[in-house]
Amino acid sequence: MSEKNGLIFAFLINSRESVKPLDFKEVQEWKPEDGLLWAHFNYTGVAVRKWLKSSSGIDPIIVDALTAVETRPRNLAHKNGMMVILRGVNLNPNNDPEDMISVRCWIEANRIITMRNRSVPAINDLREAVIAGNGPDSPGDFLADLTESMINRMATVITDVDDAVDEFEDQVIAAQSIELRQHIAEIRRTVIGMRRYLAPQRDVMTRLQSESVDWLNDLHRMRLREISDRTTRIVEDLDAIRERATVTQEELNNKMAEQMNKTIYMLSIITGIFLPLGLLTGLFGINIGGMPGTNNEWAFTIFCVSMVIIAALQICFFKLKKWI
Repeated sequence: MSEKNGLIFAFLINSRESVKPLDFKEVQEWKPEDGLLWAHFNYTGVAVRKWLKSSSGIDPIIVDALTAVETRPRNLAHKNGMMVILRGVNLNPNNDPEDMISVRCWIEANRIITMRNRSVPAINDLREAVIAGNGPDSPGDFLADLTESMINRMATVITDVDDAVDEFEDQVIAAQSIELRQHIAEIRRTVIGMRRYLAPQRDVMTRLQSESVDWLNDLHRMRLREISDRTTRIVEDLDAIRERATVTQEELNNKMAEQMNKTIYMLSIITGIFLPLGLLTGLFGINIGGMPGTNNEWAFTIFCVSMVIIAALQICFFKLKKWI
């Protein structure tokens, strides 16, 4: 279905096997006795925003929260409905996972309104399941299935990030370090961006299981409790990854500083060896009368041998002092 008027798709669900696609006009004409309605919108659509504010029956304050440009994970129970705003990882092509996509939901006993601006893989999964006849057939099942699908995709991304940090740690230990600075910075940026939304989302998942709405039964609450625990573990994993990335970056900086110090130290040793030799060559290079050896054909050879001996004596002295 096209996104004309902002409607992406809509279903009338009477059972798992009885699913009817609806257009925007049929969504507007829907009544609770018709069955469970699931309508998915692009909240930037003008017609959808007008319908939500004027004749959807949803509180205007809820509508404003659902259609806000910037949102953070939150939930709010109102009468026998509940607003749920979540964030999912961005798996769309040419996008970064930490640029998390907002999913806005208004859930009642007989109606589910979901909204987004960019494509949400978890919503697409539920849509395909509904079409195939094995999707959710109640608001509680929908909420549990949606949050479970989102957390599964997050877990996959977190695993990939964790594996990347493991690889970087191995490369730092192997002294393949200088080119890793940008990669580690990208990992830290990814983790910080994801945690920004997952930390409040963890609190949302904790509150969802205790909300007093009629369409959440004990099984739904048990599933939400498990998803809440998984969300908490993911946030803890992000904290651990961030700490490991910080330690890896510090180790990388220490190795680079150590390499720089070794280079400067060797240059200092070389400078110390050639400093007296340079003084002698400068002294014997002046063009004034009275310089010794000017009439001796072996003078230059003797001078060069003397400088080699001086350099060798300096090296021996440095080794005796354990400077090299």
